Amino acid sequence: MLPAGFAEAIDQMEYIEQRLKAASIQLVPCHCDPLSENFLDDGKRVWLVDWEYSGMNDPMWDLGDLSVEAEFDPTQDKILLQAYFNREPEKSELARMVVYKALCDLLWALWGLIQHENGADVEDFYAYALARFKRCQALMRTDAFQTRCDEI
Repeated sequence: MLPAGFAEAIDQMEYIEQRLKAASIQLVPCHCDPLSENFLDDGKRVWLVDWEYSGMNDPMWDLGDLSVEAEFDPTQDKILLQAYFNREPEKSELARMVVYKALCDLLWALWGLIQHENGADVEDFYAYALARFKRCQALMRTDAFQTRCDEI
């Protein structure tokens, strides 16, 4: 069962999809699942593991997902982008990262709902999905989010 408000989030995706297509973003190899458990630090080197979901994507997806998983605030997002680009991020780069933060939560909410429907009992996937969706919804309902969508 989809949580309340899910249809509205999907409807908003149509506008986001149009903006992203119009931006003609160059796709590059991406990890697509950069949560903390996929980073291993052996004291000399940091390894990124579990490439199961990897593929060609907008690099801002990985940065947005990393930000969501690390629960970064806007100041930390800007620092991450400055470090990534070694310069101030362009409005469109920051916009894509913020938009992907919402889309990552939406994706992982769907993933959690599928796990729940399939009877996976490793954890409470329904609660996980609801938490991810609530965070997605909270971001998508801000005026700043609509501004970011327009800036893509």
